[in-house]
Amino acid sequence: MVTAGPVTRRGAIGAAVGAAMLAGAPARLRASAGGPVRLAAIDWAMLETAAAIGHMPAAACELLRYRVEAVTPMIPDGVVDLGLRGAPNVELLQLVRPALILSSPYYAGNEARFRRIAPVLSLSFFEPGVPPLPRALAALDILARAVGDPAAGARAQAEAEARLDRLRRRLSAAADRPVAIVSIGDARHMRVFGDDSLFGSALARLGLTNAWTGATRFSFLAPVPIEALADLPEARLVIMGQVPPEARTGLDRSVLWRRLPQVAAGRVHQLPEVNAFGGAPAALRFAEALAGALVPA
Repeated sequence: MVTAGPVTRRGAIGAAVGAAMLAGAPARLRASAGGPVRLAAIDWAMLETAAAIGHMPAAACELLRYRVEAVTPMIPDGVVDLGLRGAPNVELLQLVRPALILSSPYYAGNEARFRRIAPVLSLSFFEPGVPPLPRALAALDILARAVGDPAAGARAQAEAEARLDRLRRRLSAAADRPVAIVSIGDARHMRVFGDDSLFGSALARLGLTNAWTGATRFSFLAPVPIEALADLPEARLVIMGQVPPEARTGLDRSVLWRRLPQVAAGRVHQLPEVNAFGGAPAALRFAEALAGALVPA
């Protein structure tokens, strides 16, 4: 049995976000009966959300790439790969016989075809100017209710919030400097993650300041000249994922790179691959990796 605790500001915000997201869900899903629901996931954030509440989809898209770029939650080998997210194998999807298809507005062009197979739950995690982490956390509850298992959503939300609270306390030791989060494209360009990215939104939840205060275009700004980092001299530089080999060679030879304040002072940290357009599990993976880099145990 799940009981309601005192209403906090964070809880009120989460409830409002969840209500707004749920308003876009079909009424027949909001009234979903209890019992197991066979799922198929087109969108990776929705795939992660389903896995986080313990309802692994029977099928999902681009699993080979997911296992490299998203890594966690781990997807069992028995999950059917439906092909590209933007052009899934609809015939295979039909053979899977899902009771519910998990999608997002990214794939709205295919939604009519999906609905001929099964009801669709499409949630919007990412919009320009809107922090996505509250939506990712609210999605845990929304999906759990859609599959008739609201306790799983409440449990997943509580566990995620508790982990974020623990990491926030740990990262307070690194709150003296802002953090610039980037991924390297080549030896002269990068993309920078703003407050409306999953990483930037998680950064705020962890009590840290995003060094990048400029506008972004749908979560990140690219391409940005690497010399723009010179305008953020006090920042810690966090590089997401692997640097392409040709870019690494160019940076190693670059006088400009070596003279950047973050590089010269040794304030450069590299994190493993994290799904930049993921759900709550991706945000937690980022938060854990960031804490490990900035405040080693």
